[in-house]
Amino acid sequence: MLENPAFNENNEKILCEMGGKHASMMMNIKVKKLAAGEVYTLFDEKNETAFLLLRGQLAFDWGTDSAVTAVRENPFQKTPYALHVCKCTKVTVEAKTDSEFIVQQTDNDRTFDPVYYTPEICLYQEFGATQWEGTGKRTVSTMFDLSNAPYSNMVLGEVFHNPGRWSSYPPHYHPQPELYYYQFNYPQGFGAAFMGDDVEKITDGSFLCIEPNNAHQQVCAPGYTMYYVWMIRHIDGEPWDKTRIYEPEHEWLANAD
Repeated sequence: MLENPAFNENNEKILCEMGGKHASMMMNIKVKKLAAGEVYTLFDEKNETAFLLLRGQLAFDWGTDSAVTAVRENPFQKTPYALHVCKCTKVTVEAKTDSEFIVQQTDNDRTFDPVYYTPEICLYQEFGATQWEGTGKRTVSTMFDLSNAPYSNMVLGEVFHNPGRWSSYPPHYHPQPELYYYQFNYPQGFGAAFMGDDVEKITDGSFLCIEPNNAHQQVCAPGYTMYYVWMIRHIDGEPWDKTRIYEPEHEWLANAD
C-alpha cells in the first residue's frame, strides 16, 4: 500500500512500527526533520538503528570522541552518509542547518561496533544500462547488507531512478519485507508503483510497504528524477542475500539484451 502521511507535531513522518502501524514490515522507520540548532537523541535497549541523511548538515556523536559531520544538499546528490549502531548505543544528532533524515530500526540481540558510512565506502552499482534499450537503467547504492554487515538484521540502500525509466525490474519478489521511501527532484514529480496486480501513484514523500512474496516494480514519469530509500528486514533463518525471484512470465527479461 502506498501512503503519503504528513509530518506530525514532532516533525516526524511515521512509516512503520513494530507491533503497530504496518507491523508486518518488522521495523520502526520514520523520517525526521530538525531545524538548525535542534538536537535529537536516541538510546534503544533492544533495537539496532541506522540514520541516513537525506538533506542538510548533521553532526553525529555516538561517544568516545567519535563526532562527525555530514553534509548533503539533497538526496539526488549521490553522496550517502549513514550511521549504523547496535542496541544500547546512545546517539546524538545535531542539526547545523535545517535537515531531514531517516531512522531505521529493528530488534537485534547481537552487538557490533558502530559503522559510519560515507560515499567512499558505499557500494555503487549500475543496472539495466545494456538491457531493454536502456529503459531500466538506474544507479543503486548500498550502505549495508548481508555481505558487509552479517551481524545486522537490516539492509539499507538508495536508488537513483532516471526520468522515464523503470527500476526493481523485472518484476520480482522475495520472502523478506521491504519498504521504499520516495522523493522527487521537483515536488510535483510522480511515478507509478506496481505490487502484484495493484498499481498506485508515487508522489514526493510517499512510501510503499512491500509484503513478503509480493512482486513489485516501478516507473517514473519523463522529466522527473525519482529517488528512493530501500530498507529490508532479514527474517530468521533466511536473510536477504540479493535474492530475486522473478515472476515466471517475465523471467526471460533478466538475461535479455
